[in-house]
Amino acid sequence: MNVQFVASQSVEIAVPEQPVPIEHYLRQPQRLVYAITDSNRMEQLSQELFRLTMRPLHFMSLNFQPTVDLKVWTDSNGTVHLTSVGCEIRGLDYINQRFALDLKGKLYPCQNQGVTQLRGRADLKVNVDVPFPFSLTPQPILETTGNGLLKSVLVRIKQKLMHQLLLDYCHWASSDISGNFPTHSPGIESCRAES
Repeated sequence: MNVQFVASQSVEIAVPEQPVPIEHYLRQPQRLVYAITDSNRMEQLSQELFRLTMRPLHFMSLNFQPTVDLKVWTDSNGTVHLTSVGCEIRGLDYINQRFALDLKGKLYPCQNQGVTQLRGRADLKVNVDVPFPFSLTPQPILETTGNGLLKSVLVRIKQKLMHQLLLDYCHWASSDISGNFPTHSPGIESCRAES
């Protein structure tokens, strides 16, 4: 039985004023990656590619630990994009062959009444062929359990983002004031409604 689990999470963070605008910080998306997870769970494979070993997940009576390859980059508008490009569940071949994970996220700065904000959204989708005997469980129960699990993953990332990202940005900005940065970046836009 193939089941799809989905979860989404939005974030809006007021950014404290620093000597260096946050747009400069966001041009180094690898800092964002390390802000949302423990450094011992992250391996940088290339300039834009990272391998994240997620915390162990518990679904029904299964315990497993996905490893997700993430591509992270900043576009010309200053929006940081994150998308999964691969996933593996080690040690559980019968799940690994029937498991697909799709994660997409974005984070961008905007101005709202003179205050800089970071706005973002993450969408997580998992498709899995549920093995016997779990396939005997009614599908609504499986979906509710799986959706709840995915939501908890995104909530944990959001909490780390809201706390760690601002700490890292403030530390980075205060230690980097020797650089010649403009006080206002011309690329920042007004906050727009999340599509």
